Amino acid sequence: MATPRLKDKYLKEIVPALKTKFKYSSVMQVPRIQKICINKGVGAAVADKKIVDVALEEISNISGQRAVSTKAKKAISNFKLRENLPIGVRVTLRGERMYEFLDRLMNIALPRVRDFRGVSDKGFDGHGNYTLGVKEQIIFPEISIDKVTRIGGMDITFVTSAKSDEESFELLKGLGMPFVTKN
Repeated sequence: MATPRLKDKYLKEIVPALKTKFKYSSVMQVPRIQKICINKGVGAAVADKKIVDVALEEISNISGQRAVSTKAKKAISNFKLRENLPIGVRVTLRGERMYEFLDRLMNIALPRVRDFRGVSDKGFDGHGNYTLGVKEQIIFPEISIDKVTRIGGMDITFVTSAKSDEESFELLKGLGMPFVTKN
């Protein structure tokens, strides 16, 4: 199997560029994406158990890897929530699948968002990780619009080895993340 396009770009272009920009003494100091976590909360699953199964299938199709359901840790009577009730779906991508997903996200899915001007640069957490919220799952070509019963969003978190937000921003920008350009 050939190496993903973005991995080649990272190794050949981004590593040397970041090494000179931040004056790293070793290639191992250059930040890299360690994993991508996709998380989808399904609060309506309290009433209907099939919603979690649909969300599991959607996230598995989008990511190319089997997703798992997340369960409630505590019972909250106001929300009719019981302990161990499935209320969400998550998947963690690493290695080749991670680069393939990132490529599809940046080049196919994000441009399909209505009135898309770029992603916000305010999603950094101070430790070099970036979280992006997607409002509709139908921006991914793997989802058939005819079969969708309810529109739902998801959070996509990029966990990097960067020590600061600036390093992480440069890494994601180098990979092709379409950040909003300020005038």
